[in-house]
Amino acid sequence: MPKNQNAATINRPRLKQKFSRLLGQWGVFFRGFLEHPRMVGSIIPSSRFTVEKMLAPVDWEQCQLFVEYGPGVGTFCQPVLDRLPRDGTLIVIDTNPLFIDYLRRTFADSRFVPVLGSAEEVEAIVKANGFEHADYVLSGLPFSTLPDGLGPKIAANTHSILRPGGGFLVYQFSARARDFMARHFRHIDSGFEWLNILPCKLFWGWKRAGD
Repeated sequence: MPKNQNAATINRPRLKQKFSRLLGQWGVFFRGFLEHPRMVGSIIPSSRFTVEKMLAPVDWEQCQLFVEYGPGVGTFCQPVLDRLPRDGTLIVIDTNPLFIDYLRRTFADSRFVPVLGSAEEVEAIVKANGFEHADYVLSGLPFSTLPDGLGPKIAANTHSILRPGGGFLVYQFSARARDFMARHFRHIDSGFEWLNILPCKLFWGWKRAGD
């Protein structure tokens, strides 16, 4: 058998496995969007450019607990786990059992804790897992389409559970999330990522001592 043909024979199953995993991930994400469109911000996961820019300000050496709202199929999960200290914890919270089941089957890392629940319950969830505070909270929840009253509750409870010096990291297609954040976070940095479908707004709300 020619050398090149042999290489193609070896690589084809690997490519097929990767393609199957990709289709499976997108299929789960799209189904989750169809079932709960008001709770999922997009039918397409965030780009790697959004992930990199969103996580760039995090001080990973000072991060013991990272929380994510609305993890979907885990676009941010592996990048967070790759940066998280060995003794750190990543708690992800989602109201969709489809996503939580998928994440449980996908991530075997002992630092990974998927929770079926609402982001407004973050204080109870964090304390139930043995922590007093979170260092960072990441959210891709669509604040502009959440049920009435839910956005303000999430923003308030997030500020409450963060330690001084911690941050609330939010990526959105709408700037409305900043309005909810501004009621509790005096210091908010803003950014934008064009290389995403759709281009999205980025916000980092910082909890300072005395806030």
